[in-house]
Amino acid sequence: MISIRQRKGVKTTEVPEDNAAREANVKLENKLPSDGCASRRLWKLLSFTVGGTVALCIGLLTSVYLATLHENDLWFSNIKEVEREISFRTECGLYYSYYKQMLQAPTLMQGFHGLIYDNKTESMRTINLLQRMNIYQEVFLSILYRVLPIQKYLEPVYFYIYTLFGLQAIYVTALYVTSWLLSGTWLSGLLAAFWYVTNRIDTTRVEFTIPLRENWALPFFAIQIAAITYFLRPNLQPLSERLTLLAIFISTFLFSLTWQFNQFMMLMQALVLFTLDSLDMLPAVKATWLYGIQMTGLLLVCILQFFNSMILGSLLISFNLSVLIARKLQKNLKTGSFLNRLGKLLLHLFAVLCLTLFLNSIIKKILNLKSDEHIFKFLKAKFGFGATRDFDANLYLCEEAFGLLPFNTFGRLSDTLLFYAYIFVLSITVMAALAVAFHNLSDSKSQQSTGQSGKCTIILKPETAYNLIHTILFGFLALSTMRMKYLWTSHMCVFASFGLCSPEIWELLLKSIHLYNPKRICIMRYSVPILILLYLCYKLQHAKEGRVRWEHAAAGRGQAVHGQDLNQPPPLRGQQPEGADQSGVSDIRQEVPGGRARPAEVLRRRLRHPGGQHLLRAQAPAGLPAAGPAGRRQWAHDGWPRRERSRLETCRPPSLLRRDKEKPATLHSILH
Repeated sequence: MISIRQRKGVKTTEVPEDNAAREANVKLENKLPSDGCASRRLWKLLSFTVGGTVALCIGLLTSVYLATLHENDLWFSNIKEVEREISFRTECGLYYSYYKQMLQAPTLMQGFHGLIYDNKTESMRTINLLQRMNIYQEVFLSILYRVLPIQKYLEPVYFYIYTLFGLQAIYVTALYVTSWLLSGTWLSGLLAAFWYVTNRIDTTRVEFTIPLRENWALPFFAIQIAAITYFLRPNLQPLSERLTLLAIFISTFLFSLTWQFNQFMMLMQALVLFTLDSLDMLPAVKATWLYGIQMTGLLLVCILQFFNSMILGSLLISFNLSVLIARKLQKNLKTGSFLNRLGKLLLHLFAVLCLTLFLNSIIKKILNLKSDEHIFKFLKAKFGFGATRDFDANLYLCEEAFGLLPFNTFGRLSDTLLFYAYIFVLSITVMAALAVAFHNLSDSKSQQSTGQSGKCTIILKPETAYNLIHTILFGFLALSTMRMKYLWTSHMCVFASFGLCSPEIWELLLKSIHLYNPKRICIMRYSVPILILLYLCYKLQHAKEGRVRWEHAAAGRGQAVHGQDLNQPPPLRGQQPEGADQSGVSDIRQEVPGGRARPAEVLRRRLRHPGGQHLLRAQAPAGLPAAGPAGRRQWAHDGWPRRERSRLETCRPPSLLRRDKEKPATLHSILH
């Protein structure tokens, strides 16, 4: 018989019902046969096997799905090599060029030398690309391609894009695992993966901007979040804890190595840890481990980037050092009454802030660092703290990606029920977190030792609290900067699915409305996700039927325009304005074997061809809105607007804007 220990100062008459219930449970457990334990273990093993298999399958299917969308959008396998490379536009093409440069180098050493002493990227200057840019992934991939015996079977461009689509499989699997760890059921992970795919316009842009740094970094960031979620669980075995710390370190290092915005993302992570540690919602020892891993990973990246001074002068290193120093200087932070402890907390916050600014300014003066001033000038101008004449800051202000999050994003997220579920879960967990934080601040260690503290029936796990503050901070970041929404929306899928499958969330809700029952909790946590999954499957099927009707309508219009002679190519060049680039338009007769094909297939290929996309904008099928004036929107093959109107238009002089409004839309304006 297991004895129940009581606190000192607590009368035995206060909790007779609890003791009686616990003793009854102990007796019942002792009476259970050993076969019951074996069956439970077998059921857990079966559930783990099925859940793991589903995680791998859903990750691979997502990767194949995104690769198929990319193929259908650009007809990638049927265009020339130069056209494939041209499809990597803006900085995407720049990153891919370094991968190609390493492959074309006679030896690996000459390739490294060309990157370290580069005189082609910046005019009249020789720079170290490995120091200035995060291109180690291109270097590693080029080495891997040269070493592996796959040159005869796979072209370099396919090896590049397939690697990134493969990382998407890891990304979705990591989101799946995080939701599974939080909720305790793999059904939550399946719902998170479905939400990620159905909201792919707002969760990823890998299908049309493949080489972007975020597409390399976010999978490792998702692995780090999953590992931290597991690490914050109580009562971990020493071996499991060490392996988890290793996984956190490796994922943090790879995330920092592949994205230039790594220090700002990890600074927000450090703010999450600082908040939870200050409110006593997180073990201080585990927070210290995570602070150290962040700094170690960033310093290792600094070494690989030839001692990049911008990393040494980052706010993350200054903040983490300040937190550790302030904790040593200010002891007994978590003792005393509510007002006393609140005052200590505010003083601790002020000390950390002042020490961070002091250390950062000292480091920047020692290193004579000014490389990140344009970022702070942009933030200052963006939030209205004063005008600036800095060119980089004004350029960012004119870019739509660095503007506020468009309001229609919430409409798309609500269409799949993601936003509604997220708000539902967020509101419940925020109220629970406020209650736990108030209880922790009111409950000192001295009071706990005497047993005079009040009871707190609301329990918020450390891993749940971490993901809650994480989603709140990254939500504010996404609302202020549209480009960062992909950090928030993917985690939104995880957080919403976890809440709908979590017994703790449903218990809090049912207790608040006096309908608590263990059976009802079990019913709600499984029935609601299943109903949403059925709804998402219906939406997917409806979207597929809509695309089929769209293609049939487009095929009918193509026959009406071009007649029955499908062997003759349409007069595409005659429709283009004089002086337009005609290199992308190829002869349909050479592309179709035997000069014959089904009407829908031929027209689909013409519409998706990079040189023929203006047909899609000029001749929108019935049932879809027609293309507007120049730059307003561009329709892709699945009917979604690919690009909204650029904010550069708002930076143009009023006379030019007025002239554009008065001028009717022509084919030339639609093209340019």
